[in-house]
Amino acid sequence: MINSIINPLKAPDLRNRLLFTAALIVVFRVGAFIPTPGINGPALADWFHQLEGTVFGFLNLFSGGAFEKFSIFSLGIMPYISASIILQLFTIVFPYYERLSKEGEQGKKKITQHTRYGTILISIVQALGVGVYLQSQVAPSGEELVYNPGISFLLMTVLTLSTGTAFIMWLGEQISDRGIGNGISLIIAAGIIASIPGAISQTATVVLTGEMSVVTLAFILIVIVLVTAAVVIMLQGQRRIPVQYAKRVVGRKVYGGQSTHIPLQINPAGVIPVIFASAILDFPRTIAVFFSQNNPDSIVSKFANIFQQGHIAYSIVYFAFIVFFTYFYTAVVFKPDDVADNMRKYGGFVPGIRPGKPTADYIEKVLSRILLVGAMFLAVIALLPSILYMGMKIPFWFGGTSLLIVIGVVLDTVKQIESQLLMTHYEGFLKKGKLRGRR
Repeated sequence: MINSIINPLKAPDLRNRLLFTAALIVVFRVGAFIPTPGINGPALADWFHQLEGTVFGFLNLFSGGAFEKFSIFSLGIMPYISASIILQLFTIVFPYYERLSKEGEQGKKKITQHTRYGTILISIVQALGVGVYLQSQVAPSGEELVYNPGISFLLMTVLTLSTGTAFIMWLGEQISDRGIGNGISLIIAAGIIASIPGAISQTATVVLTGEMSVVTLAFILIVIVLVTAAVVIMLQGQRRIPVQYAKRVVGRKVYGGQSTHIPLQINPAGVIPVIFASAILDFPRTIAVFFSQNNPDSIVSKFANIFQQGHIAYSIVYFAFIVFFTYFYTAVVFKPDDVADNMRKYGGFVPGIRPGKPTADYIEKVLSRILLVGAMFLAVIALLPSILYMGMKIPFWFGGTSLLIVIGVVLDTVKQIESQLLMTHYEGFLKKGKLRGRR
């Protein structure tokens, strides 16, 4: 175990990447404790206690507690996720963005630039909505949450929160380019992991006060272990399509003739559909809150109340979005036609299937079937906290979405560390691990 930890530190390049990643994550966590000017901190904390289990509690989880403190990083990385979804949809709807997606590195840079612009625009709208909402709220003690409500507070909030989101976006890009792992995913996971000590303390408090029995606590721990094991199995699961390469004689050498396979993951999209679905449902609620302040009985206000976390309508839409984005994201990143064309160029074929279009159709058919299993699993795990609470009134603070994101990010990061170690001829990070992709 000690050697497994020391090995990554022996490779200079990997050590530098790990230290760089850790340093930027520390910067992100420090920023989560810097409050936005004009906020009454004690009153906000008092007011926030009554919102646990609502959308604000959900946002607080993803921001690593920054929303509860209304820090400069309160919006977290969600505006960037929303902008990424919109730009990926644009690549399908608009020919201009479709051409950019096929232009290689230059096209990717252009799409990334537009994603940044979209992130700033969405963060401004969300910051304005949150600012308007908070300055109209009062803590249970009767204190106002904002010392001096008005246009100056709104301008300061929009400037602070949008700048904080832009800085988090920059941190994520720097981690992806110069660190280890996916920067955006690591930032989200770091925020969730930071909330674990608070969840443990909260659980211990309700157990000691008798609000939760020891049997219920044991049941929750068993559920967490079983769900963790199931998530690892599903994220690592594969459906292997056999591929045979025909022999070719070039001069005196014989090429091909070997058998291999195409590894189709049960869930190639990972935790991206869960993040996308959460981001999509978050944006309309922010707009609804902004337009329903002066008229609580309006249709927009009723819409905002219906689509709260834990409501049956929210659960149905959330489930549908996860299934949709699983298929959508897989269709964007995995092209059966390209796989079939590459196989045909090098003399490869699936036994019993003709090369070309029939092979692409066969791969797409197999992928669609296994994706249904993966999408349904993702949706059930993401809705697990709501299912447990609505069915058995059992609180599950470290919910399915959190488990999915943290486990998925950890597996992806460990894979990248494994690859770096194998490239530098060091022993793997896990001696007995069964991470897919390691030979």
